[in-house]
Order: sequence, then structure tokens, then C-alpha cells
Amino acid sequence: MATENIKHYKFINSKTGNAIYYYSSSSTASAAELKQELEKIRDKVASENGVFMETVYWEEISEGPK
Repeated sequence: MATENIKHYKFINSKTGNAIYYYSSSSTASAAELKQELEKIRDKVASENGVFMETVYWEEISEGPK
């Protein structure tokens, strides 16, 4: 069985500590391209939630040991 390289992220409002968006990426993009993609999503999420983009950050969600 082939395993897909899917990474999961949550975007968090640093003022409240609440997760405000979840995102999954199966992209084979480089680390720099992935960061650029995540920054675009952060900007969109911040705008949609009426907060400054510097207030939102992302964390990769680990699935734990397999």
C-alpha cells in the first residue's frame, strides 16, 4: 500500500489560542513553495476573520506514532 505525503495544518489566532482554519496539503512542492502557499492561506484566513495577518500562525498537525 502506497502512503501519500499529506500534511495537515491548523491556523491559530495567537490572541485567543483558537484554531480558526484547517488545511491539508498533498503537494510535492519544495519547502519554500509550501511556505508561500501557507502564507497566502494565512492572509486569506486573517482577512476573513477580521484579524491582522501577524496574529495568525500555522502549526503542522502530527498524527502521532504509527
